[in-house]
Amino acid sequence: MYRFVCFVAKVILHSFYRFTIVGKEKVPAQGGFVLACTHMGWLDVIALGAASPRQIHYMAKKELFSKPLIGWFLKRLNSFPVNRENPGPSSLKTPIRLTRQGNVVGIFPSGTRTHEDVPQKRGAVYIADKGKVSVVPAAYWGPESIRFKDLFRRKKMVIVFGEPLMLSEFNSKEAQTELLDELNDKMKELTETAEQL
Repeated sequence: MYRFVCFVAKVILHSFYRFTIVGKEKVPAQGGFVLACTHMGWLDVIALGAASPRQIHYMAKKELFSKPLIGWFLKRLNSFPVNRENPGPSSLKTPIRLTRQGNVVGIFPSGTRTHEDVPQKRGAVYIADKGKVSVVPAAYWGPESIRFKDLFRRKKMVIVFGEPLMLSEFNSKEAQTELLDELNDKMKELTETAEQL
């Protein structure tokens, strides 16, 4: 179902938006990694999935999985529940395991949908550290959501992927902090690139 939904999403996005994907060749073809993308609204989740050459496993708040139809659909799209009220180490076990198994875990590190320059949370870097994988930065620029009146205006929608970032050493708080700063800087740079396209 994942591939089918992504195919449909690509057709829709290319039909109604000027959907541009930059740097897709930088996404590793094999192995696990954390895909960290900026977050403006729910539409960027769809755009990132449509743009990525790899299937993405997304975190989603656990409350959504209690709704039968939505929960069923999310599971088919490789999503897994996370407790946002108590986001302790136990909530990161699943994404760490997924990356170790060679999967891609998609994270929007700001944690909320916002236009503001929110410092990136440590979750993405922590998962990369414990999974011993890289972090691939990405940026989205475009509408927050689909509005019917905008569908035929072909607004700009851009996803930009950056080069994978790796910790200088594992199990080191200093290395985590360094990578966090690098990730913040790179995501700002990618956002500026996306905005200018």
